[in-house]
Amino acid sequence: MRAMILAGGLSTRLYPLTKQVPKPLVPVVGSPNAVHLIRYLTLYGFNEIAINVHYLADMIVETLGDGSAYGARLEYLHEKELLGSAGAVKQMQEFLGGDSFVVIGCDDLTDMRLDRVVAFHKEKAALATIGLVEREEVDQYGVVVTDAFSRITEFQEKPARGTERSKLVNTGIYVFTPEIFDHIPAGTFYDFGTNVFPALQRAGAAFYGFDARGAQWHDIGTPGEYRAATADVLMGRLRVPGVWVDGGVWIGPNAEVAETAHIDGGSVVGAGVHVEEGARIERSIIWQGSRIGKNAVLRDSIVGMNYKVGPDAVLEDAIVANE
Repeated sequence: MRAMILAGGLSTRLYPLTKQVPKPLVPVVGSPNAVHLIRYLTLYGFNEIAINVHYLADMIVETLGDGSAYGARLEYLHEKELLGSAGAVKQMQEFLGGDSFVVIGCDDLTDMRLDRVVAFHKEKAALATIGLVEREEVDQYGVVVTDAFSRITEFQEKPARGTERSKLVNTGIYVFTPEIFDHIPAGTFYDFGTNVFPALQRAGAAFYGFDARGAQWHDIGTPGEYRAATADVLMGRLRVPGVWVDGGVWIGPNAEVAETAHIDGGSVVGAGVHVEEGARIERSIIWQGSRIGKNAVLRDSIVGMNYKVGPDAVLEDAIVANE
């Protein structure tokens, strides 16, 4: 079975962290999120995977290789000009078009049962199916309204609080039949959320939402969601294939933590990080190769790759990175 990871975006919502590192390679508890996605897809039998690349493309290809290290075969689409989410998928029509296929965003992190989403899609003889999860506050999400038969009847993009008509939100996890390509023009910028989905809904197409209520899901493309996703993995609320955490703290290979340093639960110390004497790390994420100076304090903060936090520095609810 085949799938596609959408990974061509510029990752601006995570600046300055993504000045150095493209969004697919943003680490979540020790591994790039694209690696988590590949493992997630292969867990459900999707081992032939397309991935579009644009921003810092060479770094992505060098890191992920041909996918064999993760039990997959990767097919790269190098986009010189970004053509939107649907436009990228359209360019992989020959690769994807043989059977129903899955599309997922590179900033998704989830334990949603993908086999159940696909089974639902086939049971409904759907053209398109969106995986949906419930959120109490939905004003920062794309809200999806369905009828009693799970057919999608309406979209609301980031509705003001109190005006939402549903608590179900679009996760960016899609299942399509090959006929979806008839609804995407070639060679032009085209987006699923803006162009394809509203047209399907207006046309009364076989367009469904799978209610995955209870599944864990995060869009790690914002600092807040990135921190929340990391905390859920560290605390065992979100199970990610290949990740084991002890005591709510993850310390990477070749990291050095001084005996007098203190690291609270909910923290990640990346590979090769040095934490010096007296430093205190509270609910913070430190990317690989960084150094935390003597007696420095980090609370609810993110430190980018190979960054030096000086001695006695205090970072609280901060994001710092080399640019």
